[in-house]
Amino acid sequence: MGKKRTVFFACLLLFTMLLSFTNAGITTESPLSVGQTLSSSNGDYELGFFSPNNSQHQYVGIWFKGIIPQVVVWVANREKPITDSTATLAINNNGSLKLFNGKHGVVWSTGEAFESSGYEAELRDNGNLVVIDNVSGRTVWESFAHLGDTMLPFSALMYNPASGEKRVLTSWKSSSNPSPGEFVGQITPQVPSQLLITRGLTPYYRTGPWAKTRFTGIPLMDDTYTSPFSLHQDANGSGSFTYVDRNFKLSRIVLTSEGSMKRFRHNGTDWELSYKAPANSCDIYGVCGPFGLCVVSVPLKCQCFKGFVPHSIEEWERGNWTGGCVRRTELHCQGSFTGKDVNIFHPVANIKLPDFYEYASSVDSEECYQSCLHNCSCLAFAYIHGIGCLMWNQDLMDAVKFSAGGEILSIRLARSELDVSKSKKTIVASVLSLSLFVILASAAFGFWRYRVKKHNAHISKHAWRNDLTLQDVSGLEFFDINTIQNATNNFGLSNKLGQGGFGSVYKGNMQDGKQIAVKRLCSSSGQGKDEFMNEIVLISKLQHRNLVRVLGCCIDGEEKLLIYEFMLNKSLDTFVFDKRKKLELDWPKRFDIIQGIARGLLYLHRDSRLKVIHRDLKVSNILLDEGMNPKISDFGLARMYQGTQYQDKTRRVVGTLGYMSPEYAWTGVFSEKSDIYSFGVLLLEIISGEKISLFSYGEEGKTLLAYAWESWCKSKGVDLLDQDIANSCHPSEVGRCVQIGLLCVQHQPSDRPNTLELLSMLTSTSVLRPPKQPTFVVHSRDDESLSKDLITVNDMTQSVILGR
Repeated sequence: MGKKRTVFFACLLLFTMLLSFTNAGITTESPLSVGQTLSSSNGDYELGFFSPNNSQHQYVGIWFKGIIPQVVVWVANREKPITDSTATLAINNNGSLKLFNGKHGVVWSTGEAFESSGYEAELRDNGNLVVIDNVSGRTVWESFAHLGDTMLPFSALMYNPASGEKRVLTSWKSSSNPSPGEFVGQITPQVPSQLLITRGLTPYYRTGPWAKTRFTGIPLMDDTYTSPFSLHQDANGSGSFTYVDRNFKLSRIVLTSEGSMKRFRHNGTDWELSYKAPANSCDIYGVCGPFGLCVVSVPLKCQCFKGFVPHSIEEWERGNWTGGCVRRTELHCQGSFTGKDVNIFHPVANIKLPDFYEYASSVDSEECYQSCLHNCSCLAFAYIHGIGCLMWNQDLMDAVKFSAGGEILSIRLARSELDVSKSKKTIVASVLSLSLFVILASAAFGFWRYRVKKHNAHISKHAWRNDLTLQDVSGLEFFDINTIQNATNNFGLSNKLGQGGFGSVYKGNMQDGKQIAVKRLCSSSGQGKDEFMNEIVLISKLQHRNLVRVLGCCIDGEEKLLIYEFMLNKSLDTFVFDKRKKLELDWPKRFDIIQGIARGLLYLHRDSRLKVIHRDLKVSNILLDEGMNPKISDFGLARMYQGTQYQDKTRRVVGTLGYMSPEYAWTGVFSEKSDIYSFGVLLLEIISGEKISLFSYGEEGKTLLAYAWESWCKSKGVDLLDQDIANSCHPSEVGRCVQIGLLCVQHQPSDRPNTLELLSMLTSTSVLRPPKQPTFVVHSRDDESLSKDLITVNDMTQSVILGR
C-alpha cells in the first residue's frame, strides 16, 4: 500500500511539473493550455498565455524568456482576447494552428494547409513560431510572415504585387491593448524603396530613399555606420527589408502606440535604446508643406526654398506652415537654349530628399543634370552614390535641412532668380565700400587699445591656468578667445541660446564644422574664480551618457568661458513649460527623460570616481540632445565628498528657491538626500508641466507640492499629469511617478529614498511605501501662521541664501 501511494505521488508530481514548465512542441496529441509555455531550444524566447498589465483579457504571445518586465514581441489573437481559463492552442491534421476559447469555439487560427499524417508547431531560436509538416519537413506557416508591432533579427518587411502579399508592422492600440493601433510601418514599392510610417492613411514619418546600406534621410547612417539592415528589390517588382543584428544576442525594433519606431538592444542587464524615429519635429511628415524646408532646430524653423515665398504670409507668421511655399518667378522652360529666362539649377546641401521621387537611371551626375534640364516637367534632381539619378516632377514635399549629412538637391529656378541675388550682392558691396574709409580711419586707434588689452589679458590668463594643474584638468582644451568670438559671431544675439543664473549661453560653429555651446560667465554673477574652477575640474572628470560633456575653457581677462558639447534641443524647460512644444514630449518620452536623469544622478552619487552632490538640480539644468536624451549640466555649485561621508555643511547656501531641501535651506546641511529632494520637485514639474515657482491652485493658492499631495490622495496622482498629453499616458505609471516624487520631497531626509533606491523604484514594479504629507504643503502661501510652525529663512544667521 505504501509503495502504491509513493508511485501515485511521484506521478502527480511529474504531471504538475509538466504543466508548470514547458512543452517540447505543440502536436495534435499535445496542445498548449493556460499556464503552460513553449520555449525555444536556446532559452531566449517563450510562447504562452499572458495578460497585459494583469487585465482580465488573455492572449497567446511570444516574449523574451526570463527578462523582467515582460516584453511581448508577437501576439496571435490581437483582436479577440480570451477569458476562459480552459483555453487551449492546438493543431489539427490539416496543419491549422487554432486557439480555442474553452467551450466558446475558435477565436484565432492560421488557416489550413492540407491533410497530412502529422503536424507540429515549434518555437525557433530566432523567436519565429513555425508549423511543420512532419512528413516533408516543410514549413507551412510562420509567425514571421504575420508580424505584429515588432521586428526581430532575421524577420522582414516585404511586398509582392504579384501575389498581393505584404508584411508590415502595426502598432498596439496602447501598452495594455495589443489590438491593431493607428500606426503602420512598411517599405514602399517605389524604386528605391523607403521606410514609411502612416497614421491611418496619412503619412507620418519616412526615412528617405535607400542607398545600398543606408537610408538617405537618416544622418546617423553615414559612411562610418555599420548597417544591420538590408533591402532588396528585384526586377519582378517585389521587395524585402531585413533586420539582422549580429552584435547583440537580443534586440528588437518596435513600432510604438505613439508612432515611434524604436530599436532596442539588451546589454545583459537592461534594454538600451539605440535609435528612435521620429527624433524631432522636422521628422513629422510635411510639417512645412510643399516647397517648404524644415530646419532642424529648437524650436523648429520652416523656410522656403530659394526662389519660393510663403503661400500665405499671414498663416506663415502664425506658425501654420502646412500651406507651404509657391514659386516667386514662373518657369519658362527652354531646355538648353540660351536667353534671359533660361532655367538654372540651384544646389542645396544637407537635405533629406523630398518625397515623390522617380528613379531615372544609374548614369553619372552630369547626365543626371542634362536629363532634368531637357525635361520641362523635372523640378529638381539629385545624384546619390549608391542609387544614381533621382528626379522630382511633383511638389517638393517633406524636405528637411540637416546641420550635417544628407544629400545635395538641385532645384530648377528661373534665371532671373539668380540675377536678383546678384543685385543684392552689388548693393551690399557698395555699402561696404562706403564704410571702408571709416573703418580704416579708426583702425590705428583701435589697434593701440587692442595691444594694451592683450598684454593685460595675457598676464591674467596665465595666472588662471597656473591654478588649474595638469592633474586637475587632464585632457581639457584651452581655447583662444578669438576662436570663440569667431565661432559665436562675437557673442551675437542670433547665437544666444539662453540666460542662466551665472551668465549667458551661446551657440558656436567651429571652423571644422563642429557645433559647441559656450557658457559666458558675467563678471557681476555670483560665480567667481572658485565656482568656475570647481566646474572645470569636476565636469572634466565626470563621463556619463546622462551628463553634459565639457570640451574646454577659455580665460581672457574678465572673460571666463566654458565650452560644452552642443545640445540640439536646448534645455528641458523649453519643452515642459511651453504651450506648443510640450506636445512633443508625450508621456513615454517624459518617462524616458525621468529615468535618464535618475541614472545620471546615480552616477554622480555612487558610480563616479568623484562622489558629487550637484546642489542645483532643476529642469533648466537638464539639457536634451538630438535624440531627446537628458543630460545633467551646470556643476558650478556641485560639491565632492569622499568615502562614506554623505553629509556636509556650508555657511553659504546657494541654489534655486523651490528646489532646495528644508535642511539645506535652513541649516546649510547638504547630502545625497538634498539632490533627491530637488529631483522630486523636478519630477513633479515634468509630470504636471507646471513651474514650482509660479504654480498657484485654488483660492488658497496651493503650491505644486500641495496640489501633488491632494492629487495623490484623491486619484493616486493620475490627474496631476499635464492634460494635453493625457491620451499618451499609462495611468499606473503616472501614479507611481507621482508617489515617487512625493517620497523624494519628504521633510525628513531619512524618509527619502537614496539614489539607488530611486532608480529601482522607477524601473521596477515593486510595491512602494506610502508618502507622508510634505511639510511645505501643510500651510498655504498666505497662511500667517507659517512662521510660527516652521523655521523660515528669515530666522537664519549662519547662512546666506543665494537664489537663482
